[in-house]
Amino acid sequence: MQREQVLDHALNLLEQKGFTLVSLEMLAGELAIPQTELEQFWPDREALLYDCLRYHGDQVDSWRSQLLLDETLDPQQKLLARYQVLDEQVRLQRYPGCLFVAACSFYPATDHPIHQLAERQKQASYAYTRELLVQLEADDPTMVAQQMELILEGCLSKLLVKHQLQDVSVARRLAEDILRLSTCRKNGALT
Repeated sequence: MQREQVLDHALNLLEQKGFTLVSLEMLAGELAIPQTELEQFWPDREALLYDCLRYHGDQVDSWRSQLLLDETLDPQQKLLARYQVLDEQVRLQRYPGCLFVAACSFYPATDHPIHQLAERQKQASYAYTRELLVQLEADDPTMVAQQMELILEGCLSKLLVKHQLQDVSVARRLAEDILRLSTCRKNGALT
């Protein structure tokens, strides 16, 4: 079995069961392989969690990079594309991004490597949002990016607990509303 396949399976388990329940023993049982095989790559549970989040972060970074380079989409479509992907994944009972929120809660010490990895992913999401808002010439792109990230993180937090698809639609609508308000402010309609 390939390392990436193991990490994909571990990510799925983490999304379904959470940080507290997933262990090397559980993963080995799910994959029907000896735990010692996993321990060759991940000596303990924390090493597995770190590697899963790093791997997932690389997947998200790659998706964002591809989206930024997609010339068929305008900046607003690129900003809202995350909700389409989130919708598709939730329909498959996958919850990308939720693990970063959970990691910061599960490892609250800001100097912990897993917390730092999750925090870097949140910062990358903010930078992506802000960059696109600058391209849109949004009024106060820093504040609007903070608002949009708060909506996204709220959606991810709620998905972590409730797993309800409708939350993605609500978050997307809020993000659209924030973009419209920003455009109105930029054009002087809210002065």
